[in-house]
Amino acid sequence: MRKVALTSAAVALLLGLAGVVSIAAASQAAEPSTAKSKTLTFDVVFSPFSLVATNNVRDPNSPIALGDEITFHDQLFAEGKQVGDTVGSCVVASVTPETLASCSAVFRLQGGNIAAQFVAIPGPTPKDVALTGGTGSYRNVGGAGTLVEFGNGNGRLTLHVLRFAP
Repeated sequence: MRKVALTSAAVALLLGLAGVVSIAAASQAAEPSTAKSKTLTFDVVFSPFSLVATNNVRDPNSPIALGDEITFHDQLFAEGKQVGDTVGSCVVASVTPETLASCSAVFRLQGGNIAAQFVAIPGPTPKDVALTGGTGSYRNVGGAGTLVEFGNGNGRLTLHVLRFAP
């Protein structure tokens, strides 16, 4: 009889705790999002093409091989004034049927940095950029963006920055 009473009390306690946890989770899920968005737009002046040949097995008819690395240091402008720069690198992941590279970049701006990843493809096709975090005033950010190359060493970078509550 005593075991039944203890078991019943333990079950009741567990059910009560489960109810409290589920109520807390439901109320948290029902709260509106605390993310705030801001769009940043920059004119870009691209650095000269810089290839680091890392693959010793090369096709003599191609200047690029799998695993080669492309490095860059581009300048960011807003309203004609330099407001930051971009540093990064891309690793060549495919050379046929087209060259594809997996890239990581850091946009260095006044107040902090924004980290990003994207896939580089040749030509003017806009590149989708994933914002993966930041530092300083860009701490707790995410979001997406687009990089467009105009073909004359210039381009446009648009970032849709989401700031999440800490």
